[in-house]
Amino acid sequence: MYAIFVDGGRQYKVESGQRLDIDLRSDVSSGDTVEFSQVLAIGGDEGLKLGSPAIDGAKVTAKVIGVEKGEKIYVQKFRRRKNYHRRNGHRQQYTRVEISDIAG
Repeated sequence: MYAIFVDGGRQYKVESGQRLDIDLRSDVSSGDTVEFSQVLAIGGDEGLKLGSPAIDGAKVTAKVIGVEKGEKIYVQKFRRRKNYHRRNGHRQQYTRVEISDIAG
């Protein structure tokens, strides 16, 4: 069984037991549960169930594992012949969750 849900403007296709990185949530800690209620589709042995736009009463439950950091990304700005060059780095933080239940 799989589900497609929306969180933070992105759509995720998940199955039970799958680990996933979502945008950082500072209000949760390791061991907490997170519910995603905007489920767009649920598929499995009984067929595909689509919402318009979301399925009423459907939810995806996940357990928070912890906070992770992504790869470092370098942003370089350069203007030729102007003695201008800048280099900045950025490292995005994510909340890692494990999908525990798909209901709907």
